[in-house]
Formats: sequence, C-alpha cells, structure tokens
Amino acid sequence: MDVVVLRLVNLVIFMMIFVPISQRLLGVRFGLGRLAVGALITLSVSGPLAVAMIGTPPWTGSSGAALAFMALIALCSMLAGLVFLVLAEALVPTGSLPRARDLRRDLSGRIARTRRYLQILRIALKHGLGPYLRGRRRPGRENAAGQAELARSLRLALDEAGVTFVKLGQVLSTRSDIIPESVATELSRLQDQVTPAPWPQIEEILTEELGAPLSPLYAAFDTEPLAAASVAQVYTARLTNGTEVVVKVQRPGIAGLVDRDLDIVRRLARLLDRNTDWGRSMGVRALADGFADAMREELDFTVEAGNMTTVAAGQSVAASNDLVVPRLYPERSTRRVLTMQRLDGIGLGNAGQAIADRGLDPVRLGRALFECLLGQVAIDGVFHADPHPGNFLLLTDGRIGMLDLGSVGRLDPATREALQRFLLAVDHGDPVAATDALLEIVYRPDVIDERALERSVGQFMTKHLAAGVALGPAMFNDLFKIITSHELGVPPEVAAVFRALATVEGTISRISPTFDLVAASRQFASAHVTDRLTPDSLRRTATEELATLLPMLRRLPRRIDRIAAAAESGRLGVNVRLFADERDRRHFTGLLHQALLAVLGATAGIMAVLLLGTPGGPKVTDSMTLFQLFGYNLLVICAVLVLRVLILIFRLPGTRSS
Repeated sequence: MDVVVLRLVNLVIFMMIFVPISQRLLGVRFGLGRLAVGALITLSVSGPLAVAMIGTPPWTGSSGAALAFMALIALCSMLAGLVFLVLAEALVPTGSLPRARDLRRDLSGRIARTRRYLQILRIALKHGLGPYLRGRRRPGRENAAGQAELARSLRLALDEAGVTFVKLGQVLSTRSDIIPESVATELSRLQDQVTPAPWPQIEEILTEELGAPLSPLYAAFDTEPLAAASVAQVYTARLTNGTEVVVKVQRPGIAGLVDRDLDIVRRLARLLDRNTDWGRSMGVRALADGFADAMREELDFTVEAGNMTTVAAGQSVAASNDLVVPRLYPERSTRRVLTMQRLDGIGLGNAGQAIADRGLDPVRLGRALFECLLGQVAIDGVFHADPHPGNFLLLTDGRIGMLDLGSVGRLDPATREALQRFLLAVDHGDPVAATDALLEIVYRPDVIDERALERSVGQFMTKHLAAGVALGPAMFNDLFKIITSHELGVPPEVAAVFRALATVEGTISRISPTFDLVAASRQFASAHVTDRLTPDSLRRTATEELATLLPMLRRLPRRIDRIAAAAESGRLGVNVRLFADERDRRHFTGLLHQALLAVLGATAGIMAVLLLGTPGGPKVTDSMTLFQLFGYNLLVICAVLVLRVLILIFRLPGTRSS
C-alpha cells in the first residue's frame, strides 16, 4: 500500500513539472486526463531508457557526462509523452468527446435518440426508401410511374414518423423548385390533425404558464378543443370582461420530441448530402437547418405573438379595410399559451357558397388578399409565409381574417427594392430590367451568360405574364427552372416569397377562379411601387440623399485642391498599407510562425543526422562520442518542433491558445 501511495505522489509531483513544460513546448492547452496519461507514459519510459543508454546503476564516468545523459534521458522521456498528446489530438480532437460530467446527463437522451433514429430508419425501409438513402436511385431520373410510387411511399413514411416529419413534408410540398411536381403534389396531402391531448394535461400547462387557475383569468373556458393539430390545440374561451377569445395551447411533451426529431433530420440530411448526388444538388443540409430554425420558432409562441403585432402594424394591413389580424392579449400569452381575439367566420377554402349568398364580390376579396400579401412582401418586409386557405377566414361582416402567423418571412430593404424593380419591369414588359432585378435577388455564380438569362426571362414573361393567360403552379415552376438551369441560388427568404405567392394564388382561385394575377400585380406596381417616382417622392428622396452627402461635398473642394497642388509639384503619391486589419496580421503571423518552426525543426533534424554520422570526436562514454550526444539532443529538439507544428494543424482554430 505504501508503494502505491509513493507512486501516486511521484506521479502528482511529476505532473506539476510535465504539465507546464508540455503545454509551453506545444503551445496549446490540454485536458487534465490527457496530461495525466502523458505524464504516466513519460515516467514509464524514463527508467528503461536510462538503462538502455547508460546501463544499470551504479553508473561510472564523469559528473558532467552523467548530467548530460540525464538531460538527454529526460528530454527523450518527455518526447514520449508529447508524441502521445499529438497523436491523441490527431485521432480524438479536443471537444469531440463529451465531458465526463455531461456524459451521465446525456446518456439517457442519447439512448432515446438512438432508439428513435432506428425507428425512423425502420419506417424508411418499410416503405421502400432504403435505396434512396444509399444513393442507388435518383428521383430526377425516374419515369412518371416511378415518381408517383416514390411520392406515395415518402408521404406514408413521413406521416408514420410523426409531427416533425409531417411538418417537413408540408414544407417540401411547397418546394417544387427542388423536388418533382408529382412528389410535391403528393406531399401536399399530409395533414397534421391528431387526436387531442386529454384536458387535465392541457389544464396543467395553462396553470403552469399563466401562473394561476383559469377561473380568475377567464369567465368561461370550453374544455373541448376547437381544433387539434400536431403542435397545439385551440380552445374557445371568454374573458372576464365578456370578450370572446381563442386560446392556443402547446401540446404536452412536444418540445422534447421535436428537438430529438430535428437532430435526426439533420443527421439524415448529412447522410444524404454525403452519400447522394441529388441530396447535394438539392442542398439538403441547408434545407434541414432552415427547417429546424422555423420549427423551433413555431414552438415559441412569443415569436408568433411578435409576428402578429408586426403584421398588424404593417402598412399593407393597416391600409386595408378588408383584412383583419386578431388582436393579441399579451397578459394571457406566454411561450406555450397564446390568447387572441376570436374571429367569427368560416374557412376561406369553403367560403365560395357563402360569398355568393351574401352578394360579396369575389374578385374584390381576391384582390384585397393578394395586394395585402404583396404589400407585406414589397413594402413592409414581413409577410405571411403560409397563406393557404385554412389560414384565412371569411368573417360574418364580409372581411377576411388572417390566422396562424407562427411562420412569417422577412426581407431586408435591399431585397425589397430589388423586388419592387422586378414588379416595375413586369409592369413595363421589360425583360432586361427584370433580369437585372432578378440577379440582385438571387445568388449569382462567378460566370453567367446574362444574354441567355435575358432570353429565358423574356420567354417566361411572354408565356405567363401576357394578358388573359391562365396562371397556376406551372408559372412558378418555370421560374424556378430558369433559376436552376442558370445555376442561380435562391436565398431562403426569397424562396419563401415565391412559395407564399404560389400558395396565395391557389387560395384566391378557391374563391375567385377568374382572378387575373398578372393584372393585379401590374395594378399594385402602378399604385404603390411607382409612388416612389412621383415628384414629391423624388424630391424627398433627393433631399435625404443630399443631407447624407453634404458633409462630404463640403470637404471635397479642399481635397481636390490638395491633390492638384501635389500633382503640380510632383509630390503626388499613393500610400497603400498592407495588413492594416489586425485579423490579417494575426493570421499571417500564425502562418509565419508555423513556417519558421518547420524550418527550424528540419534544420535541427539535418544537423542531428550529420552529427550522428560523423566519426571520431571526444569520447563521453565507451559507446558514445560528444558528436553523437549533441546529435541525439538536436534530434529531440527537431521532434519537439515538428510536434508543435503538427498540434497547431490538428487543433481546431477556435481552441488554439497563444
């Protein structure tokens, strides 16, 4: 027992020496576990190495030679520990394994995730999707019958997999730009209507979120859900002041299930991106990341509450007398509960007969809905991203109620201006201007044939934007074909705009089949976008720009005079500062540092080889000369420098330390 304690004490003492020296030599920090193993290896090889180099005790020879050999033995022993640290960093980088304190906490979650992952794989194999995961078949190269079979299998698999995958299928059904039209049509049949959760569980969530029982907050609360979806359930209630409201409550346990499934979606996306060419061409990883972000936003009802406030305050809704956004009651809304005004009406998809019975003008309603959405896109910058018929109500007073703002799109000012120019080009029938605006909206490659793109856009405008042409999903499919055929990239927010316009076109056709989308677009461009070209708007824009440029214009004459005087006297020069940015200097210094270490290591190695191969010289021991002793020391120095360069290469940039 005393021997074990003594060895532990020796190990602790040696670690106090090994830890700072190893981290100083390699220039990075390591975990305590790796340093302990490195120190143990160093201690383990020091004894056998000493016996191999200078024999068993007692040692003979001068004290200077003994000290030199002891230093060499210490360096070689230290080298063994350093080699272990570099190999450990190369094979298992720092941070790639969970920490010991996190392993126990994550173990149950990992087991549940693995079980769910295997369940998803079984569902995919059950419906014949296994070959597509391995990249053996390509959906784009199959005939119509094969695509129909794939679409049906995919829909059944997603439906069986649960809420997250149903939502994923619904998102894919709107992306006919990246999947075949037959697949998108089949996926559009996915519904997320599920059996409602029991009322006691819902009541528990309400009490927990609102911080009080329901009776003081609501005068009445109907325990039978008005609607039950996969993420939330909707109930009718009445406030204490008599206001009729609806309460949206998140289903119990849905957050953990969605987080686990989103992790699986990302893993499957990485698998498809790595193993299939069609997965890489579709950008499945980016699609999965965007879907995960949108799904997490949908689980946070505070995001939907903010969206409702923003959309209601937008110019397009505020200026319209035909659209209504429900009023929000923030004092009774939380992350998992949303209380809003109850709108009395019927779904717009089933409102055709009601519109006829009430004598309403379906064209006016369609134009109001379309101009509202187009105004949100081109003017407000925040728009309803899922305007399908179920998210609109025909109210009893003849107006349209806008529901479910959990999913909205957002556009920056530059993209909005480009969209406005695109609308103006469509209004004027100018394919050149439309092409220029389109190139500002999408991601453009380094090399592009702009003339071919202009011809494609011109043919598109002739085919789909002429007066009297019936519109449909084919219009947006052709637009996406133009984008993909010229290798243009569609930003997610722009794809959301196209999806919303395609969806709202289908929604409007349910109530007004003869609605002319092209005429409405041109009317909107004439009425709203061209407002920026009126004399008052131009005068206001010029004033704002002039106020911004005025300080520069005041300094411009003095600067021109200085430049002219310097040029006249022959003193005009240009001063260019290289590496003015601190990040550039730091990056270049790091590269130079590694290059110098590599050169010094190579030089030390060459000198070591030359010294070891040089015959003669003073004898240090019977078997070793002074030249050989210096050569071995230089060889150790060479190894340390090379190991330092390697560890800087293996270590991730974010974990390096100076």
